[in-house]
Amino acid sequence: MDEDVLGRLLEKLDLVQKVRLLSGATTWRTAAEPAVGLREMVTSDGPAGVRGEAWDERLTSALLPSASAIGALWDEGLTEELGGLLASEAVRKGVDVVLAPTLNLHRTPLGGRHFECFSEDPVLTGRTGAALIRGIQAAGVAATAKHFVANDSETGRMHVDVRASAQVLREVYLAPFEAAVEAGVWLVMAGYNGVNGATMTASPLLAQPLKGDWGFDGVVVSDWGALRSAREPALAALDLAMPGPQGPWEASLVRAVKDGHVPEEAVDEKVRRLLRLAGRVGALAADRQPRTPVPAPAPDGADRTRALLRRTVAAGCVLLANRGVLPLDPGSLAKVAVIGVHAAAPRVQGGGSAGVFPPHVVTPLDGIRARLDGLAEVVHVPGPGLGVPPAPLGTDWCADPRSGKPGVLLRLLDGAGRELHAEHRLSGTQLEPPVGPAARTVEISALVRPPATGEWTFGIAGFGRMSLTLGGRTLLDGAFPCTTDDPAVVHVNPPLHTVRAAVDTREPVLLTARRELVPGAGRATILAAAPPEPEPVAALAEAVRAARDADAVIVVVGTTEHTETEGHDRVGLSLGGHQDALVGAVAAVNPRTIAVVNSGGPVELPWRDGAGAVLLTWFPGQEAGTGLADVLFGDTEPSGRLPTTWAAALADAPVTDARPVGGRLAYEEGVHIGHRAWLLSGREPAYWFGHGLGYTTWEYGAADAPSEVVAGSPFTVRVPVLNTGARPGREVVQVYLARPESAVERPVRWFAGYAAVRAEPGTWATAVVEVPARALRHWSEAEEAWCTEPGPYRVMVGRSAGDLSWGGTLEVLEAR
Repeated sequence: MDEDVLGRLLEKLDLVQKVRLLSGATTWRTAAEPAVGLREMVTSDGPAGVRGEAWDERLTSALLPSASAIGALWDEGLTEELGGLLASEAVRKGVDVVLAPTLNLHRTPLGGRHFECFSEDPVLTGRTGAALIRGIQAAGVAATAKHFVANDSETGRMHVDVRASAQVLREVYLAPFEAAVEAGVWLVMAGYNGVNGATMTASPLLAQPLKGDWGFDGVVVSDWGALRSAREPALAALDLAMPGPQGPWEASLVRAVKDGHVPEEAVDEKVRRLLRLAGRVGALAADRQPRTPVPAPAPDGADRTRALLRRTVAAGCVLLANRGVLPLDPGSLAKVAVIGVHAAAPRVQGGGSAGVFPPHVVTPLDGIRARLDGLAEVVHVPGPGLGVPPAPLGTDWCADPRSGKPGVLLRLLDGAGRELHAEHRLSGTQLEPPVGPAARTVEISALVRPPATGEWTFGIAGFGRMSLTLGGRTLLDGAFPCTTDDPAVVHVNPPLHTVRAAVDTREPVLLTARRELVPGAGRATILAAAPPEPEPVAALAEAVRAARDADAVIVVVGTTEHTETEGHDRVGLSLGGHQDALVGAVAAVNPRTIAVVNSGGPVELPWRDGAGAVLLTWFPGQEAGTGLADVLFGDTEPSGRLPTTWAAALADAPVTDARPVGGRLAYEEGVHIGHRAWLLSGREPAYWFGHGLGYTTWEYGAADAPSEVVAGSPFTVRVPVLNTGARPGREVVQVYLARPESAVERPVRWFAGYAAVRAEPGTWATAVVEVPARALRHWSEAEEAWCTEPGPYRVMVGRSAGDLSWGGTLEVLEAR
């Protein structure tokens, strides 16, 4: 939008009007201002999908694979298509701003929110994030790069002060955000955490390098609830405080300007940026244009959406190991055993604020059965239970006690217990019930039709006084005060309080949860229940029998919503329960056992050498089963590559600290994270960054790389590869650099770029890897500038950070 037009609009506003624009009007909307033709702008969480303004399971959204699965694509074209799908969903839901992508890094394997981040590497994260941003913004929908910066773990995230040097910040943690700005991102979100003593909403990093060196001309928005004071963020480069109303700005910021503590010019600059954003998304009457159509279709469940998500599942699957088992030939199978709780109830997304309600989920069991329909018998054995708290009620064996429809009854009661509102809902998770001023109690009830008798587990989650009754019996009644200010816990994932109770009938029984509404306790209420789990030894024996009698075994294991979620870091990398014993036992009796790993981040796989194949699906989204079946039965090649190095055991990982000490979290490893840390330690991981097999084999020829380059110039590496297998395939050729005699601290080697090629059997293809000039530079703290050290560098080419097949020397000449 023309800057002169922005200036004229700004002149129409007085101080109070200007300041009003800098705080949210609601949880998800910015303020409107008729004086300049500005409508409200609507924001929504991402990146799993675009939920919209309401937490309502009846308002469904296309569910994408997790960000870690997108990081495993190593495919910017496909990532842009996914950005287009997010934009299409945003347009359908009237959303202007998608709060994605997350550009934080997998610094330690214990990070609880790794499913929402792309990778451990700043270059791969930057390239992937930039592609998603381009796809979203091509349709006139704003993307948001978050969480600026060093918000790489969840423990104490609201107040932790990360300590890292300028070199580490510039070369590692700021680098993906710099790539986002270069891609033209329209918003950057300041995180909850602090860096080097300053909270991010008041950090000098917002001004320099974000708005200074990088020239970011968009809006810096606070994470929701991250702004806790008025003056310091106002003097810094924060532009928009969310959510609203009654935020720390508004009247207090007006007062600060009038008292001379904050110059009005600073307020003007923030408003100018907000108006510029409004022009970009079509929220200004003077510049209101219809949004650019995007190829992804709008309706839920549309064929092209499903096809794109199905293709993404297969493209992001990483084949970690294969001992001649995959792909399976459907025509040679008479009986297939599908084993594991996750086979019928997979994790398709991580827990926390980014969650959406998909229109459907194709489970691995569904996908396998559909693919083998009429060809082979499919037997499902769950095996031992996972030993986790009960899940929220759904529609499987629950009914609304008033209408009889599958689901639950939601009621709001006044102080005398009179009904103010009632409606049928589909889930025991109610995060935003339609609470009015007279409401004092939220009630969720369901007629439970028990599929099994025995000792059940029941639970209720929320804050305040709560009760839980079953068939008139009080199971739980108490007060549960809120002791956290983490919005993900207060409003999305409050602690679940459980109790066991005997159920000795298959007749319907009424289960009721009630929670008093009190200020500061959030609005989330969750009612959960689970039937008794099978006896582990017997369940394991049943799985072994099924495996022994099958032509092939597909065992699906994974993490749970209690181990990978926003608001909490992990305490270990074990799959938990009896899942390791399950894989080991079935693999011991059937060498054609395929272990499918359903997790958002790294887990320990102690049985990996005994399985016939190990396939990683991440959190695969709504088309989990269709995409998985395509890979298992050879309709599609698994073409993903690891975006993060996986340890054989947590004790081997060189960087594990995610917990602050005394409120501080020191990034003592410096620039050595991920595969860089493994190389420095000299330890061998289970699987390196960049690793991934396909359904063919490759031979690398000698690379063509320059012998010298002038500092500040990019260069190109051309790598011929031969498909030596019997199937067409895709190969991801990776380039790494090293500077053995460097005078500054550098990684042993670092990732510089990649290119993917496809080739038919017996044919050559040439991967052309463009290495940018920045790959050779380092940040000089003494000069406070980027520098490129002249002299010899090593250029290495291969299939992963630990599998390099070619190396050469590059002489970097001083620029003149």
